[in-house]
Amino acid sequence: MRAAAAPLAAALFAAPLAVLLAAAPARAQEQEKLPHPGWSFDGPFGTFDRAAAQRGFQVYLEVCANCHSLKEAYYRNLDGIGLSEAQIKAIAASVSVPTIGDDGQPAERPALPSDHFRSPYPNEKAARAALNGALPPDLSVIVKAREGGPDYVYGVLTGYADPPAGMKMGDGMNYNKAFPGHQIAMPQPLHDDQVTYADGTKATIDQEAHDVVTFLTYIANPEMETRKRTGVKIMIFLALLTGVTYAVKRKVWSDVH
Repeated sequence: MRAAAAPLAAALFAAPLAVLLAAAPARAQEQEKLPHPGWSFDGPFGTFDRAAAQRGFQVYLEVCANCHSLKEAYYRNLDGIGLSEAQIKAIAASVSVPTIGDDGQPAERPALPSDHFRSPYPNEKAARAALNGALPPDLSVIVKAREGGPDYVYGVLTGYADPPAGMKMGDGMNYNKAFPGHQIAMPQPLHDDQVTYADGTKATIDQEAHDVVTFLTYIANPEMETRKRTGVKIMIFLALLTGVTYAVKRKVWSDVH
């Protein structure tokens, strides 16, 4: 019985394994290489491009905020992209957030820098009802939540195209080179000259995508520059400590033959 069972078990294991191995090249061919436009925050000494982040905030505010929330971010976080306290207060005060009035009833008040970014919809059901059942993801940590990080988000924003000949698209779906499966419910959000930058930068799709990804990367990693500076200091300290330790060791053992 055992002798007969061994070949059967091997065959049962080999069959799905062969299917997986055969499918692997197809998946590899289907996967598009993500674009890497170059980021100021790359590497151990990278920093945020404040001008790009401010432009990216404008893109988020004028385009993305119509559907996508930033639930984990506060208006006060905008100081990290170079906005002044007065600018942040004005931006926050331009929107209303829910509160409880003196009479104990639901009310609204101007937002404060200490408030979270206001969400475009009051709850998930309202968002789905407005968008034919689709739920736009929160963008607070989107660059951390997706494999490929900023390159992936940039790839999706710039990856809209006509589907290849013969590809059957689902109802209401849009072809996207970077999105897994290449079918995405979100219509193309960015277009040339969709925003007017105050600094005169030409607002191409690539530029808008690059700027808003810089802003979203900051929102997801507001402590990044401090963390990198601390890491560099620690590495320098450890290098110096290693040198001192080696010098002491040489001194202590110099008389030992």
